[in-house]
Amino acid sequence: MHVFVTGGSGLTGPTVVTELISGGHTVTGLARSAASAAKLESLGATPHHGSLDDLDSLRSGADAADGVLHMAFGGDFADPDDMMRRDRAAIEALGQALEGTGKPFVSTSGTLVMPEGRESTEQDEPDPAGLAGFRIPGERACLAARGVRTSVVRLAPTVHGPGDYGFIGMLVATARKTGKSAYVGDGGNRWPAVHRRDAAVLFRLALEKAPAGSVLHGVAESAVPFRSIAETIARGLDLPAVSLTPEEAATHFPSPFMATVYGFDAPVSSAHTRQSLGWSPAHPTLLEDLAHGDYLS
Repeated sequence: MHVFVTGGSGLTGPTVVTELISGGHTVTGLARSAASAAKLESLGATPHHGSLDDLDSLRSGADAADGVLHMAFGGDFADPDDMMRRDRAAIEALGQALEGTGKPFVSTSGTLVMPEGRESTEQDEPDPAGLAGFRIPGERACLAARGVRTSVVRLAPTVHGPGDYGFIGMLVATARKTGKSAYVGDGGNRWPAVHRRDAAVLFRLALEKAPAGSVLHGVAESAVPFRSIAETIARGLDLPAVSLTPEEAATHFPSPFMATVYGFDAPVSSAHTRQSLGWSPAHPTLLEDLAHGDYLS
């Protein structure tokens, strides 16, 4: 399969591109800069110059492919409405190019769209008023594409692995900067997690065989207590692990939004995803990665 990929040169994207090529597929990747193009070429992919705002470029990339994987997402978290509009417009453009072809179209979202405080499944409805409600219009735009084998992969908030600069990487950086590894309240809030290489396999399987209209959860661990994350970081850096009130967390972490994210209770099941696609995560857990990977070195 010739796959058009957006976000292939980002944090998770290179591992996904490598997985696709290793699986016998060819990849063309959206590249908005010379550096992105060079990264894609180094992975064995062909660059396609454009950006998420260049809808004609997205359509032409999708039109020339046998399937599309949309991972790119960007913007300013201070303006989630703008992020939502850009993502939805890009997804609609990609879907229009594939309309009526029966080709696979896999889009990416996050499990933080799910309701707080209970374990959610793939069959549960996301929460439009929740922390990541701005991702839901993109999910719906993908699944609404007509005559396309659509699926949405909701990734865990931490897709961990070497060189991570996402939520966990920022948490470690904050601990180094402040001299303490913090959690909110009693730290009992639960986070899903998935290793980057396991997530890459899931994306490949979704492209190859996910039924039309599938919602999939990229989650290897459904409920890692956040206090355990903070305490593992504390041991590795020889720092105290401390509890913060929500008010203290708002100034301790890089932004009030990040403080809310780190205090969010968001357990998620992936049982249906595993059963329907035969996906079986096999790489280190989050706490194993924290203890033995490159996060604390």
